[in-house]
Amino acid sequence: MSLLQKIRSGLREDPMIRRVLRNSGYLFSSNTISAVLGFVQGIYVTRLLGDDRFGAMTAIIVFVSNVNRFLSFRMSEVVVRYVGSALENQDEKRAAALAKGIGLAEATVSVLAYLVLLLLSTWGAITFAEDASLASLFRFYGLFLLANLIYETSVGILQTTDKFKQVAQANFYQSIVLTVLIMAAFYVFHWGIAGVLAAYLIGKTIAGLWVAASALRELNKRLGHGWMQVSLAQVSDWKDIFRFALSTNINGTVNLFARDNLPLYLAAFLPNAQVGYFRLATSLINMVMLPIEPFIWPTYAEITRTIAQRQWQATRKLLKQVSSIAGAWTLLAGGGLVALGWWFIPFVYGEKFAPAYGCVLILLVGYGVANIFNWNRPLLLALGHPTYPLMVAAVTGAVEVLLIFLFVPGRTYLVGAAIFSAYLFVSILWNVFRGISILKHKESTA
Repeated sequence: MSLLQKIRSGLREDPMIRRVLRNSGYLFSSNTISAVLGFVQGIYVTRLLGDDRFGAMTAIIVFVSNVNRFLSFRMSEVVVRYVGSALENQDEKRAAALAKGIGLAEATVSVLAYLVLLLLSTWGAITFAEDASLASLFRFYGLFLLANLIYETSVGILQTTDKFKQVAQANFYQSIVLTVLIMAAFYVFHWGIAGVLAAYLIGKTIAGLWVAASALRELNKRLGHGWMQVSLAQVSDWKDIFRFALSTNINGTVNLFARDNLPLYLAAFLPNAQVGYFRLATSLINMVMLPIEPFIWPTYAEITRTIAQRQWQATRKLLKQVSSIAGAWTLLAGGGLVALGWWFIPFVYGEKFAPAYGCVLILLVGYGVANIFNWNRPLLLALGHPTYPLMVAAVTGAVEVLLIFLFVPGRTYLVGAAIFSAYLFVSILWNVFRGISILKHKESTA
């Protein structure tokens, strides 16, 4: 039986993978449309700004987002873990208190993040955008932190209540509005970097408000309109919840310095144009990642369910099915990008961006492994080992950052891309081998 036949057979016979595909399908549909529109946006933005200003804009977006990530507690994971459990046990008062407390905590952190951004904006503009006059744009774009006060909590509520469709709709409308604004910037207003950032800010604000409103509506349905009046004292284990949230924050911080900060490292050591090449390469790689990313959290939900029920074989079967689907898509999309990218990039984005092709080839190695084994961290979380992927990320990330500081200055963005791709390759396979070994041990001792 061929690989495709095995995949089709598994999809027909297994209700668990069908649930994963259903919830992933909502996100995939909106992500596909968003990716197509994002591709269109990228063409207009790169041609509107040029490689140097496109690199500066990349520095602004990444810096502001990473200030938020540094302080973020990944509240969606906390909500899924604790609010989801309370709802499963039909403990509505506990669920209400958890949703209220987690939301208030995230809102406080979002305000704090913006205040930190105000303090760091001038330094960020000088260090990463090579222009102190752009500090005001750091502060301006950072307003999305306030527009997304409870975004992570809201996403977690929608995941817990099986309303993935609402998250997909928010992404869809954000992409539509953003595309219209970018095209207006190009054809009508001839905006510069400030206008483009304004368009991105409006899009993020729409998505944040849509998700928050949808989550509040779902809470009202499940818990009643008076759920906000429930006392936080209904929850007695806030310390345990805080420790879990802190572990997700530490994991996010490690990923921040090892993965999300790479454009800033390049911006600190290299000209803005090279940062633009790297940003374009990663945006094209996202086309390969696109259909697989929506699998991660629906898969996590199913893995958690099967492991809680000690269904070890069902867990292993699910992992194989998800990897088979991801592998087939990665070979197809990645192969197409390799075959046509050398012609496609300069034709669509302009000759100035032709150097991005080499970066695409290098990044495909690491991202390909990330695609195929997208369940590496969720498996360890579900098995009750949340600190293990954190340890792996910390060790491999420290080596990666050290190599970047040693070998990127005075060289090119391709060196940074190679180091980052190796980091993904090693860290993900390390998690995979550990997760599978734990799963085999539990299965053998059951």
